[in-house]
This record gives sequence, structure tokens and C-alpha cells, in this order.
Amino acid sequence: MQTSAHPGAQLARRLGFWSAIGIVVGVTIGSGIFRTPASIASRVPDPTLMLGVWLAGGLISLAGALSVAELAASLPYTGGWYVFLREGWGRLAGFLFGWSELVLIRASANGAISTVFSEYLFRSMGYDPAAYPAATDYVAAAALVAAAIINIRGVQLGAIVAGASSAAKFSALALLVVASFVLGGGAGASPSHFTAAAGPVGAGMFGLALISVLWAYDGFADVSFVSGEVRDPQRTLPRAIVVGTLAIIGIYLAANVAYLYVNPLERMAVSPLIAADTMQALFGQAGAAFVAVVVTISTFGALIAIMLSSPRIFFAMADDGLFFRALARVHPRYGTPHVAIALAAALGVLFVLTRTFEQLADTFVLAIWPFYGLAIAGIYRLRRLRPDLPRPYKVPGYPMLPAVFVVAVIYLVGNALVSDPTWTAVTFGIVLAGVPVYYAAFRR
Repeated sequence: MQTSAHPGAQLARRLGFWSAIGIVVGVTIGSGIFRTPASIASRVPDPTLMLGVWLAGGLISLAGALSVAELAASLPYTGGWYVFLREGWGRLAGFLFGWSELVLIRASANGAISTVFSEYLFRSMGYDPAAYPAATDYVAAAALVAAAIINIRGVQLGAIVAGASSAAKFSALALLVVASFVLGGGAGASPSHFTAAAGPVGAGMFGLALISVLWAYDGFADVSFVSGEVRDPQRTLPRAIVVGTLAIIGIYLAANVAYLYVNPLERMAVSPLIAADTMQALFGQAGAAFVAVVVTISTFGALIAIMLSSPRIFFAMADDGLFFRALARVHPRYGTPHVAIALAAALGVLFVLTRTFEQLADTFVLAIWPFYGLAIAGIYRLRRLRPDLPRPYKVPGYPMLPAVFVVAVIYLVGNALVSDPTWTAVTFGIVLAGVPVYYAAFRR
């Protein structure tokens, strides 16, 4: 089977089910669960609603995972969401997604994750990252370069590193959860934290908190970017996407319950390194150092996984004639799209040196989730226009389940336009700037 929708692709199928699961978990459990609880608690100062935001984000992501699994099984080609958009809505939609990935989306994601890597690395060595902002940025940039080098050396090496870090981070979160409930009584933990007096929560702030939650859940379908390198993709991809997403929802909810049990909500709201602070309350400085090391490994593993998957978008676009041909070059020795990987790393370095974590995370979600909604909506169009397309997996609950995801994306975008119209308009303006680029350079 060819690895993209164009016969010129030359990537080999080397990734099995467990490697695919490792990519799903490795990309998704990156920085979000260790960094965003503070901003979510500050935006939703109500214990029940705070946990409700995490549950809502998980259910939305699960609806998306169950839906996109149909697209991944039907269109198992390198490029993932780009391929789904191109096949569902045409070349312009596919190009705009790739354009946004290049100039906005992936650079924001890489920058945000590498920032958290650097912050926890400093914390693991006993330094306060807030006291060394410039050094933190430079270390984050160096991590991006290292992740690119690992992935240029080979897809299997990148998958092994991502898989190993996935196991480490999942185990560390499980340890944090168990330790919180077993030892939390001696560290100020209390069930009263779940019933504390709640502050006012507006609909707009709930929506902004949902953006932060969706940043933490994002990545549930990024394994589709490397569909062209997965063995038996029609069977492997749906299983990996759904199983990985369910595991992530479970561990995220458990981790937030543990955070809240040990830390009252007002403390969570001012604790950007919440995992380290929770472990310090339980085990002292040694516990904080341990979890800081694990989070450092976790976020670097997420960088590895993203560098493994996302540059394949540029590779697939160039292979289709919708982007610069140089990006489709495959390394003669390592068999990887080295030019696309290097470009993704360079843009990530630029972003991490110029923007804060919160700016990077919010920009990423606002730029990419409308494309997710459009791709899922394409399921309806593909079923009508291409009934003969092989569908070894079909989304359960059709047509309602895909509609749940699409409606959630519409709510997300509408709330952002109302709550933060200026930056939302700037973000969408950068995305739409790709329209004249497409007609000027790539329409034919």
C-alpha cells in the first residue's frame, strides 16, 4: 500500500500497535496536565465546575477520537488531518491547514511544550525558573533542536524514545494519584477541598478554561500524521486512537482529583508547577525533585513524538504539489523527511523565544480546533459523495457523535470571539492569509 495519497511518497511502514499507542499517549500527555491546572483553577474557582471542565474536555476529545478513527482507517496516508481536510473539502482546505501548521499551530505547540520542559528541568535542579527567564527560553530552544536531531536519525528511534517516556509519565501520574490518597492526610489533604465555597464563574471564563483543557487533551489523533508508516493501518489506527484517548481521560481526571485533594483550589490557582508542588507536600523536596525529573522526561518525550508526527504534514503537502518540493525530500540514509523536521524545529525555536506559555497554548487551540471540527464534519460529506470508500471502522452513534464534536468546536470558537475578540481575530487573520498564498502559488 502506498504511504500517501500520492505515489511519490517513500516512507516505510514500521510502526505497530504499541508504537502507535505510545505516540498517542506521548503527544497528548506532554505539558498540559502538569502546567494548565493553575490557569483552569483561576478561571473556574469552583471545585465541581473545575473538575467538570476536565470531564467535558475529555468527552469532547473522545467524541473526536471515535470520529476521526473512521477517517484514519479510510484514509491511512501520511499527513493525517491534512489528508482528511483535502479529501473532505478540497485542496484549499488542506492547504490552509498546512499553512496554519507552518506559520502558527505547530510552532506554538512546540514552543509551549519545550517551555514546560525547561521550567521543570530548572525545578529538578533546585532553581526557580521564574528567576532565569532568558536561560529558560534558551534551554527550551535547545530541547527543540535535540528532538529534531533524534527524529531525523530515524522514525523507529523517535518512536522508542516517545514510547519509553510515555510509560514513565503515565506511571508517574499514577504514583502521584495513589500517593495523594494514601499519604495526603499528613500533608494537609482534605475532602473539604471538593466542597469549598465557590467563586463566581461566568460562561465566558468556563469557555476560556475549556481552551486550556483542550490544550492538555490535544494529540489524540496526531498518530494519523504518520499513518503512512503504520503497519495494518485500517485496524491499528482506530484501536490506538480510541484506547489511547480513554487511558488519557482516566489518568487526567484522577490526577486533577489528586491535585485538588492535596491542594485547596486557591492554592492550585497560583501553582503553575502543580505536580511538583503536590509531590513536595507529600514527600518534601525529594518528591518535588522526583516529579520534576519525570515531567522533564515527559515533556521531552512529547517533543520527540510531535517532531515524529507533525512534519509529515509538510511532507505530504509537498508530495501533493501543495507546498515547496524541498519539504518532501527523504533523507538518503535515515529514510525520514529531514527538511520538514528541521523546518518545524526552527519555527518552534522562533516562537519559544518570543511568546509566553499561556499565549502559545491558547494560540494553538484557537488555530487548530476549527480545522478539527471541519475535518470531522467532512465525514458526512464523504459518506454522501464517496459511499464506496473503504470503511473498515465506522464511528459509533453516527450521525449524532460527530455532531457533538462539531457543536463543541463551534461553541469554543464563538466563546473565544466574544471573550477575547482581538487575539482571536488576529489568529484567524493569520490563518486566512493563506488564501491568497494558495491562489498565487499552489492553486495549480
